[in-house]
Amino acid sequence: MFSNMFSRRVAMGAVLSGLMLSVAGISTPAFAEKAKVKLGFIGPISGGNAQQGLGAKNGFLLAIEQANANPDGAYEFEGVVLDDASDPQTGVSAAMKLVNDPDVAAATGHWNSPVALATMPVFARFQTSLVVWGAISPAITAQNLPEVTRVTPTLLTENKPLAEWAVANLGKKIAIIADTSDYGTSNATSVQEFVTAAGGEIVSTDLLPVGSTDFRTILTTLKGKEVDAIYFGGVITEAGIAARQMREVGLDKPMLGISGMYDPEFISVAGDAAELAIVSYPAAQSTPKLEKMDADYAARAFAEPASPYTKYAFDATNVIIQAIGEVGVEDKPALSAAIRAISHEGATGLITFDENGQTQTPMEIELKTVRGGEWVAYEGK
Repeated sequence: MFSNMFSRRVAMGAVLSGLMLSVAGISTPAFAEKAKVKLGFIGPISGGNAQQGLGAKNGFLLAIEQANANPDGAYEFEGVVLDDASDPQTGVSAAMKLVNDPDVAAATGHWNSPVALATMPVFARFQTSLVVWGAISPAITAQNLPEVTRVTPTLLTENKPLAEWAVANLGKKIAIIADTSDYGTSNATSVQEFVTAAGGEIVSTDLLPVGSTDFRTILTTLKGKEVDAIYFGGVITEAGIAARQMREVGLDKPMLGISGMYDPEFISVAGDAAELAIVSYPAAQSTPKLEKMDADYAARAFAEPASPYTKYAFDATNVIIQAIGEVGVEDKPALSAAIRAISHEGATGLITFDENGQTQTPMEIELKTVRGGEWVAYEGK
């Protein structure tokens, strides 16, 4: 009797085991692991430009988190965040780290144009896609490297309407101060061209080394001339110092610039003199995707507030993710080609690229100034 009972139990166990194996075999595809892919981010997350980079970094991470939450996605993405400190050498080291990691499919970066220009040859040599989220020098896409695209407008887009507005509303005589980087010289050259074309006059052009902190001699000389405005072609810290020194030497004229100055750090450095500044900045289109991104960013409760470049990094990352969904990650040139050919409905609008990899998304410009210690829309004197 015991033998019969034992036999029946063994038989039943075998049946149950078979059923379990059968169910497991049926269920396996539904729980198959997604392929893991790394995406890189490079930007200034330390130093004087950190707020721009931190906000952009969070936009990058938000895009990855949302992609990973999509049950229909074929990939699980991991973000690799590296600091370039707005320094070309540091940026190249970060780029080398990314391209030497075989799991990194593509990257987005930078805020600073000289850094982007320094890292682009690295990405091109390793055939790794780079979508630029912030740097605006025309030279970046003028090189037409197949691996490089950009979701932000160029500095030409910001300087032309600013120059035309300044000549029409502030006066015809404009002085230029800029640094000697590609970003600074491109600003100086384009403003000179646009001011002259608008019927204005460039009183003087002074180019100083990057990192210069004493503008008093130049500003004192300009005080003795008839100038209607000073255009500053550098970035945040130097711009803030120059604005403060304008006030110190008694040069009470508007200080013009583009989005490279548009940051709370400029106000911290310039103090009350920040109210001299008038900058042009790409106007955010009111799109449902932008509104959703803003709401999702707030709900995510990042440690840092969104920056003006959060939406660009968010879009750059989603462009990469969409392209990977279309062609995969095994063929790097194919991924770069898919990015270049993409049509992506992003937070900044419909994103497509021209033959050089420059965004074709229409951009409008708005003017910003500082009132009460905050950047606000410029509404005249």
